[in-house]
Amino acid sequence: MMHVIKNGKTATKFLRNAAVLKKTVVAKIKTVVAKIKTVVIFLKTAVAKIINVCNFAIPKTRSQYILNKIITNMRKNLMAAIIAAGVSLSMQAGQIEGTLHADQGSQKIYKEIYGQFAEHLGSCIYGGLWVGENSPIPNIQGYRKDVFEALKALQVPVLRWPGGCFADEYHWMDGIGPRDKRPSMQNNNWGGTIEDNSFGTHEFLNLCEMLGCEPYISGNVGSGTVEELAKWVEYMTSEDGTPMAKLRKQNGREKPWKVKYLGVGNESWGCGGNMRPEYYGDLFRRYSVYCRNYDGNKLYKIASGASDYDYNWTKVLMNNVGNRMNGVSLHYYTVTGWSGSKGAAIDPSIDNFYWTMGKCLEIEDVIKKHKAIMDEKDPKRQVGLLVDEWGTWWDEEPGTISGHLYQQNSLRDAFVAALSLNVFHRHTDRVRMANIAQVVNVLQSMILTDQKGTGHMVLTPTYHVFEMYRPFQESTYLPIEVNCENKQVRGDRRSPQRNVPVVSASAARTADGKIILSLVNIDVEQTQSVDITLECTTAKAVTGRVLTSKSVADYNDFDHPSTVAPREFKDAKLKKNILSVKLPAKSIVVLTLN
Repeated sequence: MMHVIKNGKTATKFLRNAAVLKKTVVAKIKTVVAKIKTVVIFLKTAVAKIINVCNFAIPKTRSQYILNKIITNMRKNLMAAIIAAGVSLSMQAGQIEGTLHADQGSQKIYKEIYGQFAEHLGSCIYGGLWVGENSPIPNIQGYRKDVFEALKALQVPVLRWPGGCFADEYHWMDGIGPRDKRPSMQNNNWGGTIEDNSFGTHEFLNLCEMLGCEPYISGNVGSGTVEELAKWVEYMTSEDGTPMAKLRKQNGREKPWKVKYLGVGNESWGCGGNMRPEYYGDLFRRYSVYCRNYDGNKLYKIASGASDYDYNWTKVLMNNVGNRMNGVSLHYYTVTGWSGSKGAAIDPSIDNFYWTMGKCLEIEDVIKKHKAIMDEKDPKRQVGLLVDEWGTWWDEEPGTISGHLYQQNSLRDAFVAALSLNVFHRHTDRVRMANIAQVVNVLQSMILTDQKGTGHMVLTPTYHVFEMYRPFQESTYLPIEVNCENKQVRGDRRSPQRNVPVVSASAARTADGKIILSLVNIDVEQTQSVDITLECTTAKAVTGRVLTSKSVADYNDFDHPSTVAPREFKDAKLKKNILSVKLPAKSIVVLTLN
């Protein structure tokens, strides 16, 4: 079966008539195919030859009508027709066609889709982002120098903090003032760790300023009060004359910060209060009233939204809150389940790899269903959908602290990142932000660190995907169609079987007129030859990079930091309006056309 995007027609009708056609057609098709076996996009001349041969051999019967109808669509379905006829071909595996419509793009790929998430969880904050000014680990004002520079290079657009589940137990007043006088707290959600609150509001917002990114504050609704969150907003954003502005100045910050994104609670259906959507909707209406805009700062207020398949939560919020919220969150993890083992982070199993790809791509169906609900109440799409937690979730690494969620990051995780970003690109008419979980040392992180001696740092395969995809930020999405085979992969209780396209693609035009194209080949064994027709472009040259390795289980560690790293890609050729790409097995390729 062929996977066809925006094509609609397949060789289904031909399959029903294959028995009739086989005796009279197979021999002639074999002869012609032998002549054009290296042709990828089925050139007009080859199609003409096939039509001529078939017309010569077959009278004008209903069988010929069916055959000719299929042949007229051969540029996108020839392989399916031949296979259905029972012909064994020697054509090169993975012959794929596509079309890029360079003149049809209109929607922007928001840079916030490349957002990050930093929770007080494990060593994400302490030992990851923050070591303090007196640490032997090189630092800039207490922030790890190596981590800071890596994030700076990534051009992080937005950073979410302090949680997660942690947010609804965090009381911001404990994290301001002299660090040696801040009270300690127990992190009840993540391993019972005692924290000294040395990383608080000032440390976070100053970091965002230094990185040049927007802060996304996740406010405490579960165990906090309206007054507490209102005063926090005042403390951060009020210029002069208010009690909280005076307190901020006493703590060393004269000017207020600019804070755009405010999350009103987190996972209020679960760790954020175990609420019903109706109850939470009323709370949001109340809290949002008192979280005010001060001195030109304008808050983008985000409601705590659904977990993956909970479409009723979104429906209730749209009905009861509507445009009172600027955005609503969505959480979706590529995870086997919430009880028992989630599987090892380093897993060479091909079957498990394909399951992961299927589960990851199911986020598109989830997004579509939430979008459809939102469209009913908000047809102008003024309310954004923010996927502010997403990524893989595996078992903790052996020997690490329970509840700290430290896991390695392999090439498999890089594929989840690339495929998910491609999905987000297609839905930026509603998806305005996404925040991968999490930035350092937790789940599908960008970076892994330790605190031995002067410390080590390693960039993960997922980091490299974000770096390779960086030009997509603020670019214009370009429609692209790809015709390729589907892999039928193992599913789960919700979806017993999933169909996964072997190639995923996304394209965009940057502000300076370049075309960025990502191509992801999930086939672990086969190279895929892709020919893309470029419509309405004047591109003359193509360059690119590729991320791949010997095994989907390959990863980087402190001793081998470059096992999985981008390298120059030379198997892309541009001739007139045809881009020909030879995608290695299990590879992620990003091309630039100019």
